[in-house]
Amino acid sequence: MFDGNFRAEAERKLQPVGQQLKRTGITADHITLLGVAISIGAAIAIGAGALRAGLALLILTALPDLLDGAVAKASGTASKRGAFFDSVADRFTDAMLLGGVAWYLATSHPGRIAVLPLAVLGASMLISYERAKAESLGFDAKGGLMERAERMILLGFGLLFNVILIPVLWVMLALTTLTAAQRFAKVWKQASATVPAHVERKRLRTQRKSRRVPRSTTRQWRRNRLQPPRP
Repeated sequence: MFDGNFRAEAERKLQPVGQQLKRTGITADHITLLGVAISIGAAIAIGAGALRAGLALLILTALPDLLDGAVAKASGTASKRGAFFDSVADRFTDAMLLGGVAWYLATSHPGRIAVLPLAVLGASMLISYERAKAESLGFDAKGGLMERAERMILLGFGLLFNVILIPVLWVMLALTTLTAAQRFAKVWKQASATVPAHVERKRLRTQRKSRRVPRSTTRQWRRNRLQPPRP
């Protein structure tokens, strides 16, 4: 939801910055790698209990995520390879951040609550998979209440006010699961409206057969045509 409405506009406004970075020789891949490195630092800080430092690094991860696209467009190097790299880097960043939260909860809270951020991560990966698989099949699976930007914003609030971190994670899990269900229903509806190829071929064969004149009728018509008319 937030991704679709904000990302394109943010990248458009950052194009001048992308032009400046292009002149320095920095590529979009360099910026993507920088975001990955920052996410590792954020995970370590969160796991060690330095939640505010982790929050600062979490905010910093958003900047490379926006700038790599701006640099790619400014330099004319936007490609499927870059899009693939950026998508994989996003998934890695998600795993690092939520893994850091799980590490923190495992050391600071008793019981099995450390599994909660891992459940959020699993639901997040499901959302990403649904979109990737749907697009490979020619369907649209974008949108939903809890896309990546919303998850990062909520996680930031949880890190800022660590008292509500666990309730925030429960909200993230619920809304992320709901988003996965929304995307599933969206693709299911599109796929149900599409006639499978083998069904379409069978329909065409049946249609051709129904138009075909039986051979016996054709032979009789030829005999009648060849016979001389009766006086």
